Amino acid sequence: MKFCKRVCLLIIIFILMVSVKSWAIVSPTNEFYINDYASVLSDETKNYIMSTNVELQKRTGAQIVVVTVKSLDGKSIEQYATELFRKFGIGDSSKNNGVLLLCSTGDRLFRIEVGYGLEGTLTDGKTGRIQDTYIIPYLKNNNYDEGIKNGFSAVLQEVSNEYGIEIDEQELPNVAVNYTSTKDDNSEGILIIYLLFAIFGGIFAKSWIKRLVYLGMSMGTACILYFALGIKQAIIYGISMSVMGIIMSVGEKGGGGSWSGGSFGGGSSGFSGGGGSSGGGGSTRGF
Repeated sequence: MKFCKRVCLLIIIFILMVSVKSWAIVSPTNEFYINDYASVLSDETKNYIMSTNVELQKRTGAQIVVVTVKSLDGKSIEQYATELFRKFGIGDSSKNNGVLLLCSTGDRLFRIEVGYGLEGTLTDGKTGRIQDTYIIPYLKNNNYDEGIKNGFSAVLQEVSNEYGIEIDEQELPNVAVNYTSTKDDNSEGILIIYLLFAIFGGIFAKSWIKRLVYLGMSMGTACILYFALGIKQAIIYGISMSVMGIIMSVGEKGGGGSWSGGSFGGGSSGFSGGGGSSGGGGSTRGF
């Protein structure tokens, strides 16, 4: 039994170490092209970015994704953008023709990250000029909506020229979308942390009092860590995972119980990445 506990401990630590890195990077919303975690874009801008992307991807396979965040969580914006680009899989997998527009309002940094296939068109110098001309002057005045929309339009024009197409705004498809709330973007991370704490409590606590104390402490710790994401959701997750830990503890004590888990599946939508990647091309500007 001690050996099994040690193995479980090692597995849990490994999962936690691997998962922490990915939790720092936001996940794509159902709309994929619009990921406004900083809540700075108007519905009009979102509709424009969505509809033009649908048309662009249909005709070229290219994708221009916009992501706004409040913080880079201690990462450099270059590292964050590269990891996010690959996590989203922006652009066609064979053409690598994706572009990422990333804005961190808290760090006051903006980056245009370019996929391998478009680095000849959107050079580091050109993406820098696009930012200097169309984006940064607006961001300096906290006019994120106008700056990001202008920057997106400039990038869209360059990509359209590369493929010899013209996208007429008057003929854009009508994309009806109820934009995903981005308030609780780390909910999967919360769920996993509670699950890990609950498993710890169920495996290592030797008495009911210790189990309850351990699980209570785990709830409190995770609530503090994720308070900003919504205490109501944190409490619901915490109670659910704590109950699971207690059930596992009872099964261990009785010696005859068993526990089998299901699986958690993320929702899907009609918009997703094509598997593209980036090698770090692009440019960064502060504002």
